Amino acid sequence: LTGWTLSSMEGNLSSVEDKRSGWGTIALTALPAAVWGSTYAVTQLWLPPDRPLFAATLRALPVGLLMLLWLRRLPCRDWWWRSLVLGSLNIGVFYALLFFAAYRLPSGLGATLVATAPMVTMMMVKICAE
Repeated sequence: LTGWTLSSMEGNLSSVEDKRSGWGTIALTALPAAVWGSTYAVTQLWLPPDRPLFAATLRALPVGLLMLLWLRRLPCRDWWWRSLVLGSLNIGVFYALLFFAAYRLPSGLGATLVATAPMVTMMMVKICAE
């Protein structure tokens, strides 16, 4: 690539390491993990018994509606089927299985199993990549 110069943005961007994190930033970072980790306890203690699909709907529907209000647009025609497949797998099937498990497993065991998901994913990638 003779004659080409790539300008660096390094001098224009502030470094992440230079900023000191306050307690507010740390709390904001910990909030999603705390909410996600409380799924099993909340499911077993406060949600109606024998209705895991209702519980999954209560968890996913409000966020979906808020996102729709925030973005104020629907997917274009090419993305409808993709949205249906991704939404069904990522939200529909996943939340249904998650809440069925939360109703049937002790909350500590369920939380521990979910915490192993990154390791299981890494092992599956290694197995499938060979």
